[in-house]
Amino acid sequence: MVSNRLLALAAGMVAAIGVTAGASAQQAGITGAGASFPAPLYQKWGEAARQATGIQLNYQSVGSGAGQTQIRNRTVDFGATDAPMSAEQLEQNNLLQFPSTMGSIVPIVNIPGVTDHQLKLTGELISDIYLGKITRWNDPKIVELNRGVELPNIAIAPVYRADGSGTTFVWVSYLSAVSPEFQQKVGIGTSVKWAAGTGARGNEGVAGTVRNVRGAIGYVEHAYAAQNKLTTTQLRNKAGKFVTGTSEAFQAAAANADWSVPNFAANLVDTGGETSWPIVTPTFILLPKNPTDTAKTQNVMKFFDWAYSAGDGVATQLEYIPLPPAVEDAVRKSWSSIQVDGKPVWPAN
Repeated sequence: MVSNRLLALAAGMVAAIGVTAGASAQQAGITGAGASFPAPLYQKWGEAARQATGIQLNYQSVGSGAGQTQIRNRTVDFGATDAPMSAEQLEQNNLLQFPSTMGSIVPIVNIPGVTDHQLKLTGELISDIYLGKITRWNDPKIVELNRGVELPNIAIAPVYRADGSGTTFVWVSYLSAVSPEFQQKVGIGTSVKWAAGTGARGNEGVAGTVRNVRGAIGYVEHAYAAQNKLTTTQLRNKAGKFVTGTSEAFQAAAANADWSVPNFAANLVDTGGETSWPIVTPTFILLPKNPTDTAKTQNVMKFFDWAYSAGDGVATQLEYIPLPPAVEDAVRKSWSSIQVDGKPVWPAN
């Protein structure tokens, strides 16, 4: 009789431990949504962090615009955006903004007979293509720049992001920086009114459309181009040099960033330097400064603290650019502004 009671008690304790463990595992889950640009990295970080920290990441690659909307509505634990929010937007929505990593945007093309990194383009030429002013690949301006490259007499098919996109924000920021006409007629935003071309959703959609459409040109995060073996181009940088999208060129541009600006909104578009790639950008995390679930917010910070400390190797393998250590330290200090009952929630107890 006693033995049966002990067995029953033991079974109850095991069940209770199982429930507690399940609840603990559930509490360690965090949800995020937004930019597709860093999604491959967040996926790999999530796999590694689950083993290292017990935190399970559920991240939805829905675009920067949707990410901003979801964190405003507090339907996720954090938002992700390539386009930094303004100081006024952050204050209005009681949000903290900080960078997670850096990456680069590259043009991709599908031109018969043209190989990877063979074609030379300038920001001005790309602007004219997206303005509908240059419509064929054997246009004299393109031919002049690419002597020795056989350019076919086929129509250019520009492809752009159809969804609200931080990748678009960075792309049009660059085109506006080099072309006053593009700035005036199209402008800067996560979603703009394009003068020419066809829309596709996500970096995946743009990459897929360019791959399948003869004569297409588009723009994607460098990791997508590298992973999918898409044909990229050379670009002329601010110093007038033609450069190829490589980690060295990305890091050269990142070295010129000014991280002292408010809310870490550093601008790496069309920076100086003879070896700099002209379209490099940070990508950002948006976190509520008035958390309703302190444990969730702490777990988000634990996740990115781990990523800063142990995730650089994964980032580099995927063609992203790790943040300078001084910036990571500054981000950790900024987390102290998230408080509950007047007490910072970081560092977590």
